[in-house]
Amino acid sequence: VQLQASGGGLVQAGGSLRLSCIVSGLSFSRHTMAWFRQAPGKERAFVAGRTWSGNKTVYADSVKGRFTISRDNAKNTVYLQMNSLEPEDTAVYYCTASPTSLGTSSFYLPRNYRYWGRGTLVTVSS
Repeated sequence: VQLQASGGGLVQAGGSLRLSCIVSGLSFSRHTMAWFRQAPGKERAFVAGRTWSGNKTVYADSVKGRFTISRDNAKNTVYLQMNSLEPEDTAVYYCTASPTSLGTSSFYLPRNYRYWGRGTLVTVSS
């Protein structure tokens, strides 16, 4: 199983980035997909998640209205569109997959996800 994230980089505050994560080796359309992030010196934190059917989408309060998660099951790819970026968004962003249907509160827990990518670094300058 591989989850390959890309699209990170350096951007000024107020700018935008789009992260992509291409997944192989699992039944993508049967997995809940999510993005987490980890800032220096902090624990890994949930950002956004979407069920395989798309009937449930969950966002961390800190990114609501600025970030959008989407998925293309035909391309085995999940995206994270990030707008109005802030310096506090600086982190390594990880995509992750869960084979189970998650309740809303369960999206937030890293232990509920089975597969993880290596991450892509997003740096937002002030």
